Amino acid sequence: MAQHIYATSCGRCGCARPAIPLLLLPAPTLLPLASSSSRLRRRRARPMGASDHLGLVAAAAKPRNGSRPCAAVLGEPLPVLDDPGLLVHPSADFAAQALVSSTQQYREMYQKSIDDPAGFWSEIADEFYWKQKWSPDEVCAENLDVTKGPIKIEWFKGGKTNICYNAVDRHVEAGNGDKIAMYWEGNEPSQDGKLTYSELLEKVCQLSNYLKSVGVGKGDAVGIYLPMLMELPIAMLACARIGAVHSVVFAGFSAEALAQRVIDCKPKVVITCNAVKRGVKIIPLKDIVDASLDESAKNGVDVGICLTYENQSALNKVDTRWKTGRDVWWQEVVPNFPTKCDVEWVNAEDPLFLLYTSGSTGKPKGVLHTTGGYMVYSATTFKHAFDYKPTDIYWCTADCGWITGHSYVTYGPLLNGATVLVFEGAPNYPDPGRCWDIVDKYGVTIFYTAPTLLRSLMRDGTEYVARYSRKSLRVLGSVGEPINPTAWRWFYDVIGDSRCPISDTWWQTETGGFMITPLPGAWPQKPGSATFPFFGVQPVIVDEKGQEMEGECSGYLCIKKSWPGAFRTLYGDKERYETTYFKPFAGYYFSGDGCSRDKDGYHWLTGRVDDVINVSGHRIGTAEVESALVSHPKCAEAAVVGIDHEVKGQGIYAFVTLVNGVPYSDDLRKSLVMTVRSQIGAFAAPDKIHWAPGLPKTRSGKIMRRILRKIASRQLDELGDTSTLADPGVVDQLIALSDS
Repeated sequence: MAQHIYATSCGRCGCARPAIPLLLLPAPTLLPLASSSSRLRRRRARPMGASDHLGLVAAAAKPRNGSRPCAAVLGEPLPVLDDPGLLVHPSADFAAQALVSSTQQYREMYQKSIDDPAGFWSEIADEFYWKQKWSPDEVCAENLDVTKGPIKIEWFKGGKTNICYNAVDRHVEAGNGDKIAMYWEGNEPSQDGKLTYSELLEKVCQLSNYLKSVGVGKGDAVGIYLPMLMELPIAMLACARIGAVHSVVFAGFSAEALAQRVIDCKPKVVITCNAVKRGVKIIPLKDIVDASLDESAKNGVDVGICLTYENQSALNKVDTRWKTGRDVWWQEVVPNFPTKCDVEWVNAEDPLFLLYTSGSTGKPKGVLHTTGGYMVYSATTFKHAFDYKPTDIYWCTADCGWITGHSYVTYGPLLNGATVLVFEGAPNYPDPGRCWDIVDKYGVTIFYTAPTLLRSLMRDGTEYVARYSRKSLRVLGSVGEPINPTAWRWFYDVIGDSRCPISDTWWQTETGGFMITPLPGAWPQKPGSATFPFFGVQPVIVDEKGQEMEGECSGYLCIKKSWPGAFRTLYGDKERYETTYFKPFAGYYFSGDGCSRDKDGYHWLTGRVDDVINVSGHRIGTAEVESALVSHPKCAEAAVVGIDHEVKGQGIYAFVTLVNGVPYSDDLRKSLVMTVRSQIGAFAAPDKIHWAPGLPKTRSGKIMRRILRKIASRQLDELGDTSTLADPGVVDQLIALSDS
């Protein structure tokens, strides 16, 4: 258990602060900056050891220049002073019950995961059921260096298992069949449902038996285009049960985008529903699927069966377009099949699912994840990053059409026997208090969402939040993009009442699970920082030449050595797999993200490197500028893109959404620019502030920066497909305000 020493006040802000438990590790000596204008540190002769960053954690709590950094303790409001060095410590009570309760415990576990990855992950894998154990000599085999041959990542080779069995059957057989596996909340507050683990198993088996009856078997692809009904995770589990490879496509993509994915993976069956209602809007999903299957047929891919779930709350059966001989109603066939279905035991390296990245241009990338390593990694990251307890009610607002919905709505939680909430509706319908109404209704204890959603809700103030108790919440989480400190503080102080730690997770579709993330009871957090690596993950920051940098620095985030959840290839495109992820820096997985490491060793994600703007030789992360803009009290949200500039090379173009009721003005525009100048520097000042009533977002909340770049550069005839936007009308509003 962590021992905290409480001091009366911080020398800079007067807040109470604890001292973090110090590790018996010296903080590494940092070399001076290479030059006064460079943010990069020189590379040290000795590469950073696996535990060196923990010495930096200890150093964060040590006095500097006669004072400690500004600090707060879980359970106390944050100090008003917006200090970038603010440390938010776990309380003694929280740490005492945490799975990882101190930096010392983390250090020991992390060190073992690096020194003996085979032993560390084998011990965890033993907690799951394996029909056949893996070879002790083949726990992990890898080559991440393209100069030494083809890229290879394998975990638990020789083992046989089934992820559906481990996520469902195992809990039923352990006597937990009556535990709620899923709650479902519909579009309307009056619509809800639930399934126990026993009931979930029966429904999965019925669908598995149906799929087998129409010829789907091990290795066959099944396309899934469903909204967030319980039938979506049921369909994923049913495929996994029989060894089929599911390819879930977010039910917001256009017919053209869906057709691209169908043509690439050639599914035997596509599963959809006739329609979905989000807020007051009805979306005819079956019509979209029909158009996509017509398009795929023209390209030589005929899908024999379209299994369609009747979503009566959105559209009646009689009003649904139908193709006899291909289309089948779910409710007319699936319930007729037996509620028991034999498990197909698969090899650890057999494919589990394909998930296509959206791809703003060009062909989507089919990310392929396999079974054994992904199962172990998604379950373990969920357990520790959220400090999961068997009594938790867990809600992740993500859609299963994205990797978050795979790893942290379906597989990760269910592998731990958790109770999961599945939400079909919109977070601001019928009003902006919907999320907190749901939290109170189900007693949600862990709430995992995206910064974009938080910033959207921030615009509406605290009125809708204050209407609800939210007392059940104990852990919060952030996913999808770097969370700016202002949103972090709002999430912590307002939503969590200053008593819930925030797991600000960094990971990707390709990584399968969390890579850099806080462990809530182990060390102090910094608002906006993803903090430190998860077990077995070795992040490094490299310069343009691929040289590892030490100490305080900024550069390209790479990973050396593999981890169990890593994707194995891009489906049908091994060359693109190696070229995109492993050729840029030989010997490393290149994340495509920029990252800064501060003097305390904390990691700060700065966004995609293609979201880095080079202004007169200064590399400026768009997330950094956005964070500065949002810190302005009248700015609710901001999105920054780069534009061509004849003098500076690139200029900074900022789309700014103001707090409700605040009028546009030149004085406010100047004030926003000055905020960026004061927080980052004159070189980062936006060249253009574009007023934005709203930003173009997908229905999952992702900002479509491709569209913003086209608007900023006046390439209006190249806007491309806007069908995935939650509100396509936003684009016309932005164009109309271009010269205001």
